[in-house]
Amino acid sequence: MLLLNLTIQPPSCRADDDIDAVVRQSLDYLASLQKRQGYWEANQGQYKVAMTALVGTAMLAEGSTTTSGRYAKEIRLAVDYLLSMSRPNGLIGFREDYHYTYGHGFSMLFLSQVYGEEEDEQQREEIREVLTLAVQFCADAQTSKGGWGYVSAKEGSDFDEGSTCITQVQGLRACRNAGIPVSKEIIERAKVYISECTDSNGGVQYSIRGGGARPPITAAALAAMFNAGEYDTDLTKRMREYCKRTIWPDKSVAASNGHWHYMHFYFSQVVYRTGGDEWSRYRDELNAKLIRETQSGGGWADPQVGTVYVTALNCIMLQLDKGFLPIYQR
Repeated sequence: MLLLNLTIQPPSCRADDDIDAVVRQSLDYLASLQKRQGYWEANQGQYKVAMTALVGTAMLAEGSTTTSGRYAKEIRLAVDYLLSMSRPNGLIGFREDYHYTYGHGFSMLFLSQVYGEEEDEQQREEIREVLTLAVQFCADAQTSKGGWGYVSAKEGSDFDEGSTCITQVQGLRACRNAGIPVSKEIIERAKVYISECTDSNGGVQYSIRGGGARPPITAAALAAMFNAGEYDTDLTKRMREYCKRTIWPDKSVAASNGHWHYMHFYFSQVVYRTGGDEWSRYRDELNAKLIRETQSGGGWADPQVGTVYVTALNCIMLQLDKGFLPIYQR
């Protein structure tokens, strides 16, 4: 009798292999889109700073650093580009960009993750100086109510908007975790702002001036509150219940609420931190949808902001379990 020793992979292992293959193909696709100067861009050449920081973060999530790994070259170029975009007033970005706050926040997050692993002392010192200035710019840009707008409060007539607030809170928290001094008052004021934007049902509205509760902004605000150390308060409990009703599990992962990728980018961080069976069920549904919708050459299509944007977000979501990035760890 001929005995065959066949090793059969359990379904979970095969799923992990599928995810790794999709992520590698998609990150390779993003690598092919990087410009010679080190940046990536959205549709119509927009949001260079924000896209560069997001793609760089997705590559860090794979396990690569500035000195090692499959995407070391791309990460180094991204770091150099973002450092070159640091202005004397601390802004990382273009002053002429009427949405520069997004890129500033994403850049703080990305560079702070690099800073913790950087071995070159000269580069490390440059990153520290840029982040220190960036934190101060963020503090100066905060509105009178504790939020942020598309541009600084001074330039934007004290206008606030929920999604920009989240990028600043996560960026500030990432800097603080990396050892960059961040005033506690900035974070506390932002927490008050989020609280005042939350209605009685737990939904977070577009602005402190109104605009109605929105699931995507609520998911993002809840992720930011988790980053700020607020896990089990009355406020976050209400926000979580709202998310359960409007995002998942009461609605399918595939349900379209508008800004789907943005919404699940932040909601996945919330559920990942929750862990347990809830994370396992949500992750399996999310991963299946993302794998199913991958383009044949890697990445995901998006007619609005663009393929670079959604591919970076999706790759970060698919790699949360790897746990390489401190800002997203449990």
